[in-house]
Amino acid sequence: MSEVTVRRNVLLNPGPATTTDTVKMAQVVPDICPREEEFGTIMRELSTDLLRTVHAPADTYEAVLFCGSGTLAMDVCVNSLLPAGKKLLVLNNGAYSSRAADIARAYGLELIDCQQPVDRPFDVAAAQAALDADADIAVVYTTHQETGTGVLNPIRELAEVVHAHEAIFIVDTTSTLAMRPIDVVRDGIDFCMASSQKGIQGMTGLAFIIGRRDIIEASREYPVRSYYCNLYQQYAYFRENGQMHFTPPVQVIYAARQALREYFAEGEAVKWQRHTETMTAIHEGLAALGFREVIPRAYQAGLVAAVAYPDDPHWSFERVHDACYAQGFTIYPGKMQGQGTFRLCALGAITAADIAAFFRVLREVLTELGVAIPVHYEK
Repeated sequence: MSEVTVRRNVLLNPGPATTTDTVKMAQVVPDICPREEEFGTIMRELSTDLLRTVHAPADTYEAVLFCGSGTLAMDVCVNSLLPAGKKLLVLNNGAYSSRAADIARAYGLELIDCQQPVDRPFDVAAAQAALDADADIAVVYTTHQETGTGVLNPIRELAEVVHAHEAIFIVDTTSTLAMRPIDVVRDGIDFCMASSQKGIQGMTGLAFIIGRRDIIEASREYPVRSYYCNLYQQYAYFRENGQMHFTPPVQVIYAARQALREYFAEGEAVKWQRHTETMTAIHEGLAALGFREVIPRAYQAGLVAAVAYPDDPHWSFERVHDACYAQGFTIYPGKMQGQGTFRLCALGAITAADIAAFFRVLREVLTELGVAIPVHYEK
């Protein structure tokens, strides 16, 4: 087979993330029926490796694989882990926690949507008060990093409050897992989740939930609210048959296996340091052009910068996006409840050198559009 050359784009959006060519090419494999024992072995090895990314003990935690995006993993946890007659508390300070609340509403679940401002971490005292006010809360859900803003929530402190009330703690780690170090035991996480196109730097199409086996087993007695997105049924089928219940994303799983090999070769600490250096380059590049970040640095998870649109009649996010995209760089709009923002993210197989190249392009684009540099804000 002749060598294939793939244009490398630098994705500064919050996912899918930039991948390596070796991950891309890992999808080019002989066709195989996913019911073959050989493929089942690959999925079992993948599940074991996913546990290692969050230091989950294999004797008490399980990784359950699904075909889908990160939102599917959210759906699975919300609909599968709430006992009959109990309530779900969503600690909501952003678009992705809001999505979890919307999923709960779609299933008609008993929901307490505890909303707080999107520009700061969730207040632990507010979580405490919500739990104290209702003894029927059995599950608490929040997001590790609210990717719409880059805000980091205080997971370990929230876990202490949740577990003091004997509730299950679910944390959406879609935009932090395999980037910002996580230890589910140390951090008090009962269930977390992600998808293959984020921190592990794989391809889109594989979602996974990592959670306590005893709770998964107990959920056998909970209402089955979804046929496809039921955690216990997927877990039990895999344990009995060594296969997903339904057709898996075959080539994506080969890519995920390669991505995890590269993750462990790079190492957790080294990879986090790379992301940190990339994020530092983003901060410095924004400051050099005069852009204003809307979230204080102390509140950020270190992976996403939310940037205010400048007050300049020549500014157009769409035109800036399109011009940057034409040169191989993708930027992304923000999610700040009507505020004009865009996001730059340090996910994926990118480095500080990529960021330096991006800001050279961005400066040229702003100049061509007639946007003043440094950019201007009225207030």
